[in-house]
Amino acid sequence: MPSILRSIAVFSGSNFGFNPAYAEGARALGREIGRRGLQLVYGGTDKGLMGIVADAVLAEGGEVVGVITRYLHDLGHLHGGLTRHEITPDMRSRKTRMSEWADAFIALPGGLGTFEELFEVATLTQLGEHHKGVGCLNIGDFFNPVRSLLEHAVKEGFMKTEHSEMLIFDTEPAALIDALEQWQAPSVNKWIGPAVS
Repeated sequence: MPSILRSIAVFSGSNFGFNPAYAEGARALGREIGRRGLQLVYGGTDKGLMGIVADAVLAEGGEVVGVITRYLHDLGHLHGGLTRHEITPDMRSRKTRMSEWADAFIALPGGLGTFEELFEVATLTQLGEHHKGVGCLNIGDFFNPVRSLLEHAVKEGFMKTEHSEMLIFDTEPAALIDALEQWQAPSVNKWIGPAVS
């Protein structure tokens, strides 16, 4: 049964990237989240794509929940216009709280933190620890290597096709959110039998 979306967690870079399309895509995603009356949950800062998506949701009158670590808060990185914010002691608890708030997840272009967050929530879905859809806004083909990596893991016997296809990739925010609203968790377990020699 498709899930009801009320809140979407967005993982994204705290930098802007070199391609102006990244900022444009983050802004478009924020506008779409705000227009739909969905709540944005994100890392709480005003930096890079994170700040852009939050500003766009707020400009549409939407609610934005920022979850920020004590370290980043004390550095002065908290966005000043949030609907609500929480301060967590560390990154692990930050990710846990974001996951608890969210009904689904979307990754924008970013670096190590974005990749780590993306794969963690996808792993939790694969293991059945939650049943929440995960999508990537594939601006400028940024996530094509991720899709290739998942296909490679299937080819090499480390992942089932159903799990490699669990992540949704789209270039348009509206289509991506529509797909997350219709998403259903795969019903297979993760284990693959030994190869026959």
